[in-house]
Amino acid sequence: MPQLVLPSSRYQRSFIDAVREYHAEGRYTELDIPWLEQHFDAFVADRLSRVTQAAPGKVRESILWLVEGDEFLGRVSIRHDLNDMLRAFGGHIGYDVRPSQRQRGYGTLMLKLALEEARTLGLSRVMLTCDSTNEASRRIIQSNGGQFEDERLLDGRDVPTQRWWIDIPGEWRVLGSAM
Repeated sequence: MPQLVLPSSRYQRSFIDAVREYHAEGRYTELDIPWLEQHFDAFVADRLSRVTQAAPGKVRESILWLVEGDEFLGRVSIRHDLNDMLRAFGGHIGYDVRPSQRQRGYGTLMLKLALEEARTLGLSRVMLTCDSTNEASRRIIQSNGGQFEDERLLDGRDVPTQRWWIDIPGEWRVLGSAM
């Protein structure tokens, strides 16, 4: 069963394979594969440090990976607060499913698990954003109780950004299923 875990060197091979898949889409090109192969422990340490140390202009965040066995399936970032930038684009929670693992329900599961984690961080309401053209992300947000707030065309972007809110009740469930 897939689960959210802290980043770990245990997943190095699978994570780097996922980065290759993202690169093929033209995404995450700032992640240099040769560097990751040589310095994966430092990469993991950086991700883990973000819980307590925010970079200038950033907020603290919990980074978790969705894995099954030794296989990296995706990642989620739970931002502990919102700054002006995140209120416009990004929100409290961002997630991404590895390209070869999409359309299998992992995005919905990852967001559900991230909401449970957000509740443990003391968050009772979270904001998420997605491009207006990203139907898959919109469905993931809606299936986890997302309520549409608005759509904005932000400076420097050619696609409008939708903003959604999810209230996190004391007991959590995915819409249409009992927990």
